[in-house]
Amino acid sequence: MALTLLESAKLSQNTLQQGVIETFVQNAPILQYLPFMEIQGNAYSYNREDSLPGIAFRGVNEAYTESTGALNQLTESLAIMGGDADVDKFIQQTRSNLNDQRAVHTALKTKAAAYKFQDTFFNGDIAVDSKSFDGLKKRLTGAQVITAATNGLNIGDAANYDTFLEALDALLYQTRGRADALYMDSKTMIRLNTIARKLGFHETTVDAFGRQVSAYNGVPIFDAGDKADGNKVIGHSETTGTATNTTSIYAVKFGADEFASGLTNGGVMVTDLGEVQDKPVYRTRIEFYTGLALFDGKSAARLSGIIV
Repeated sequence: MALTLLESAKLSQNTLQQGVIETFVQNAPILQYLPFMEIQGNAYSYNREDSLPGIAFRGVNEAYTESTGALNQLTESLAIMGGDADVDKFIQQTRSNLNDQRAVHTALKTKAAAYKFQDTFFNGDIAVDSKSFDGLKKRLTGAQVITAATNGLNIGDAANYDTFLEALDALLYQTRGRADALYMDSKTMIRLNTIARKLGFHETTVDAFGRQVSAYNGVPIFDAGDKADGNKVIGHSETTGTATNTTSIYAVKFGADEFASGLTNGGVMVTDLGEVQDKPVYRTRIEFYTGLALFDGKSAARLSGIIV
């Protein structure tokens, strides 16, 4: 059975773990929709459809030409993500009259973990960090990457609105059965909302927490957020032709064992280690054995070459 992390948090009897997971999801919008398949071991192998077999009409007493489809076997390994949050016993004892210091620092660690996962989901590259996993930017190739214009498309120019919206529609339909969510940075999101209001088609919907979010063609739009250092997960320094200030929009179709899905063994694990032996601090450890699988080649698509 595959659940999103938010759904799994509702089933948890551990208050600390439940709170950590909810904080995790709130700070990484991708986790609102991404289901996680519970796997055994540290890797998962699956077959992805490559090409279909041939089908033809035949005449009476004629034979069919035999053909079979092609499958690509892929293997996804789990990566270990997490960290320890230490709080000195003195601080916990003397400064917890207003806020529980361990709870505060555990929340900060969880927020950092959420930023890390979100960044890796889009920008992960095992050639850069062999301990992580590849994200969408590296995985998406060929027809799954649509270029808005050879040297970038300035969507601040009203003359480019139609070209931009056509490219955005193409992006939505480049995922199998149409995308479930769109991800971009806040600057691009604001521009898209402005265009929508000017052209009279601005829409809203609600997210998993009941909060109102913008939508395009019925598909919810999310800000991919920030990295821990304050930079944007989806920045504006990509190169498209002669332009070096372009950005991207990602469309994702979610589905366990079918489209884009997370992989895990054990889910988000939160351990209160108490006072550690080598120094007078209380330690909380957060770990997540996780990976990513695109079971269908059209699980996601990227629209690149956007200038805002």
